[in-house]
Amino acid sequence: MRATRERTVSGRLARLITEVLAPGVLVTALPLVAAARVSRSPQQFLLWGGTALLFCAVIPVGVIVHGVRRGRLTDRHVGDRTQRARPLLAGLASVAVGTALLAALRAPAELFAVIVVIFVVGAACTLVNHLWKLSIHAAVAAATTAVLVLLFGPALHIGWLLVAAVGWSRVVLRDHTWPQVVAGAGTGAPLAAAAFLALA
Repeated sequence: MRATRERTVSGRLARLITEVLAPGVLVTALPLVAAARVSRSPQQFLLWGGTALLFCAVIPVGVIVHGVRRGRLTDRHVGDRTQRARPLLAGLASVAVGTALLAALRAPAELFAVIVVIFVVGAACTLVNHLWKLSIHAAVAAATTAVLVLLFGPALHIGWLLVAAVGWSRVVLRDHTWPQVVAGAGTGAPLAAAAFLALA
């Protein structure tokens, strides 16, 4: 049934959106965007952006890929809620180390705030997923959009259309229900905005 669903036009589009705007993609792009914004030289970008990329994306995604290859995780989106605790906690630990290193490197407040946002939203998703399968895709997409609006201004509100598209894709693929998607977005956006504004 799932394979048949994904062969339809809507199924293919949903799969494309789910992959292109996956949490791993967004938490790779967002710190690099923030690092590019605040860096005054290529050296600063490499130092701050590289540190953020390693601890917020490379290590957490690597943990998931390793888990899939070893058979401990069913897929790279960790669709089985019961399997999410270990990779989420490992990811949080990695982001926490990255946050400490960026503080030691005296990274600008905006970049530091972005990394804290990733930690806070990740922690909230980890907590909720112990009880209920909240959509991490929707949470990260909404958090990313909220931060981009705060970084670059109201024009980036157009990003909410992409958040809606992510939610739609998760429901079409039957990886989540609409309440799970709405809960994800409703968790990610306000937490991200509050954490960023408190620190930036």
